[in-house]
Amino acid sequence: MTLRLRVAHTGEDLSFAPARLVVAGYTARDQGAVAAHIAELAEIGVPPPASVPAFFDLDPALLTTEDVVRVSGANTSGEVEPVLLRAGGRWFLAVGSDHTDRDLERDDVAASKAACPKPIGATVARLADEPGSFDLDHVSAESTVDGVTYQASSLAELLRPDEVLARMRVALPDNPLDTGEDFALFGGTTPLLGGVFVPGARWELALRLTDGTDLTHTYDTKIDTTGEDPR
Repeated sequence: MTLRLRVAHTGEDLSFAPARLVVAGYTARDQGAVAAHIAELAEIGVPPPASVPAFFDLDPALLTTEDVVRVSGANTSGEVEPVLLRAGGRWFLAVGSDHTDRDLERDDVAASKAACPKPIGATVARLADEPGSFDLDHVSAESTVDGVTYQASSLAELLRPDEVLARMRVALPDNPLDTGEDFALFGGTTPLLGGVFVPGARWELALRLTDGTDLTHTYDTKIDTTGEDPR
């Protein structure tokens, strides 16, 4: 599976064929808020994570830049996330959505994430060569669902990317930082304005960088009635 991406400002065409896809969860900088969120999810039947942050090693074939994705049912939802891409030793930032099956999430969080494609925008921004230099605190993150604002915050709400990567190195055996593989890491999401997941058909995502670059993606969900893999 190879994604065709475009690098902002340079116009470089980037062929990205990741060997790994990792989705991080519970990455809020406010650990008290994380604990409260886990408690809220437990009230609706979602099991607590084995670790905080949590890391889910998924099939990279779930990644897509398509504007229509197939899902298994009506109760699915997405969210805006920073996505770190390592391609050929270089680092890039994309906007993405950890689209998730909320019904399945009550039984198996990892399976609920694996059940849905992971949309990302086709335009990416080049980052510094060293993860410790990534400063995304002033990047704003926004999303809408069916035209209604769903999230509006900044990435300062999340752990710094280098900290998420460091914790991934500890949490995942044979992690891609050490194997040298190209990979994508979804870095977690900012608070929902309404505080609850909202299913919907159309999702609009944006990361707005301080240099004026906007990384955006819009996608629609289509319920799959064939019973096939939604990818």
